[in-house]
Order: sequence, then structure tokens, then C-alpha cells
Amino acid sequence: MPHPIQVVVTDDLRRSRLTVFFRGLLVIPHLIVLILWSIAAEIAIIIAWFIALFAGRVPDGLHNFIGAWMRYATHVYAYLFLLADPYPPFSGSSPYPIDLQVAPAERQNRWKTFFRGILAIPALFIANILRYLGMLIAFLGWFAALALGRMPKGLRDTGAWTLRVDQQTYSYLSMLTDRYPQFGPTPEEDAEPGSV
Repeated sequence: MPHPIQVVVTDDLRRSRLTVFFRGLLVIPHLIVLILWSIAAEIAIIIAWFIALFAGRVPDGLHNFIGAWMRYATHVYAYLFLLADPYPPFSGSSPYPIDLQVAPAERQNRWKTFFRGILAIPALFIANILRYLGMLIAFLGWFAALALGRMPKGLRDTGAWTLRVDQQTYSYLSMLTDRYPQFGPTPEEDAEPGSV
């Protein structure tokens, strides 16, 4: 079965040299919105944990709110790390060249829910190491995009993979799924076209 949280890549690799040069400044309004939305999302995640612990499932409205927040975070990080070029919309509902697909809410194992924070520690460790790799890719990609006007495909794809692991890990912690993150490449038979 494919993982319920997938990063879908439809990016064309072209980059505007001007927006690449000023990317760190341009992303500031999105980082402010993301921080504010994250405060509300943290409260929603705590509520979702209690509900899933007792009901065995996160309600659709709560699941959709947390999913929209995760999707928006994916857009912001993709823009910040030069994995996509267009300025992202200020919502988690519009399509973007590096997008997050979140499957509908499903039943969750109560034992996995109860021990979620402990079970996530190895995944968080790996995701944090890969986040540093993503930053290195963004650093190298910044120079490449300025010189070439495009992001090299290998850098973009590796960056998208690190972002997928990161988002699957935080989706696991955020009660969107009780499936553990997938660290390796997505098997071809499970992947949709363009998914990482």
C-alpha cells in the first residue's frame, strides 16, 4: 500500500534568478504565517491525540485542518529550499509544484497513538539529519540556480526526498496517519507519477 502522505513533484526546474537571489527575504511573510498557524495546529494536534486515543480515529474536520497546515508547510519549505519557484499561496488548499497529498482520515491503532511520541524518536532523529542535507542542497542549489536559471534535477529530487521524509515524520507525529515514515525511495509500483 502506498504511504498515506506523499510529496508530489510537478516542478519544471526553471528558476527566476531574481527571486532566487532574494529568496531568504521573500519567504519571511510565509514564515510568520506558518509560525502563527503552527500555534493553532499544535493545539489541534493535542486534541486529535486525545480523540484518537479514545475513539480510534481523528475526526475529518480536525484531520483536514492539520493536513492543510502540513500542506502549507510543505509549500513554504519547498519555496525556501528552492525546490519550487512560484511564490506560494497563503493557504494549504491550492496546488503547488511541490505538493503534499494527505489521504483521508483512517482508523488509528490506540497503542500506537498512546506511544506516538516515543515511537517517533528514531524517525525524528533521521528527519533532522536529512533536514541538514536539505539545507545543504538549498545552499548548492542557490548557486546553481543563479548561474543556470534552473535547479539541477538531481538536487531538486534529493531535496524533495528529504522533504518527503520530513513531512511524513511530522504527519505521523501530527496524528494524520499511524503509518511510520518511509525513509527509502518510494517503490515504483506504489508511486503515482511525479510522487517522491
